[in-house]
Amino acid sequence: MANTTVTMIIPASPEKVWKLIGGFNSLPDWLPYIPNSELSEGGRVRHLANPDGDVIVERLEAFNDKDQFYTYSIMKAPFPVTNYQSTLRVREHNGSKEALVEWSGSFTPIGVTEEEVTSLFNGIYQDGLEALKSVFSA
Repeated sequence: MANTTVTMIIPASPEKVWKLIGGFNSLPDWLPYIPNSELSEGGRVRHLANPDGDVIVERLEAFNDKDQFYTYSIMKAPFPVTNYQSTLRVREHNGSKEALVEWSGSFTPIGVTEEEVTSLFNGIYQDGLEALKSVFSA
């Protein structure tokens, strides 16, 4: 099993950041390469579409509003992995004037090396957090 974690300091309070990203259906609000998200199964499954038309289906595995994190797994995606699980977490940084956001994932590669798939998700997480940072830097 491979894994990767990307962290980034966001120039906003943890509460403001969590308000934007803490909803399981909120990816289109801050992640440019996910323009559409639809919930099913009582809000526990999200169906995402990327600009290429690929469908990604993810299941909410854990949600903690107080500790500001959620964990999800991939049910269907065009990625060469299985057993994918990821957590998006917001923490206080620098006395709550800034947020530290952590996006981590673990997965088992299929037909590619651990290095290749780790690089893929590291890039997705890095680009995603850069997009999030730009929302609060504008």
